[in-house]
Amino acid sequence: MKTIKIKVEISARHIHLSQTDLEKIFGAGYVLKSIKDLSQEGEFAAEEKITLVGPKKQMELRVVGPVRPATQVELAYTDAFSLGIDAPLRLSGNVAGSAGAKIIGPAGEIDLAEGIIVAKRHLHINQEEADELGLKNDDLVRVKLEGERGLVFENVMVRIKPTFHISVHIDTDEANASGCGKVCSFGELILE
Repeated sequence: MKTIKIKVEISARHIHLSQTDLEKIFGAGYVLKSIKDLSQEGEFAAEEKITLVGPKKQMELRVVGPVRPATQVELAYTDAFSLGIDAPLRLSGNVAGSAGAKIIGPAGEIDLAEGIIVAKRHLHINQEEADELGLKNDDLVRVKLEGERGLVFENVMVRIKPTFHISVHIDTDEANASGCGKVCSFGELILE
């Protein structure tokens, strides 16, 4: 067994919008305004927020850019439960047959038929790094977090893309369970 130190990042609830949906809820020709670059190249936290309306209540979500081919909402299980939305556990981008809800913006609203998921924990890695570690796309790895509430996350999905920088993404429920809080600096990637 081999372990390597790896950056662990917490992904809070957010929404990725398609250009069509962006314009429906923010106005024709609207362009997202970046307030902060995220760790993965080209991605950013946008100034814009929307309201997601579930059967039980509504919740404000930050938009993450750039626009995508399809609108996708990523929640933690506690968010989904609180809203009354039965969101399936999926890899980002796999939204076919997932949950839907109403999304409200300053210039309009949409009834999203599908696109709401709980994102599987995953390892972002580029091909060179993956080759060095003997990893392939869709492999499953383990990540160990130290501390008073330390634990090992099983079934961390490997996602390879040329622009990725190596890091593990977990959601807020997973971060809270491990005692990471808002910022969890590093963990250990366990390779067998």
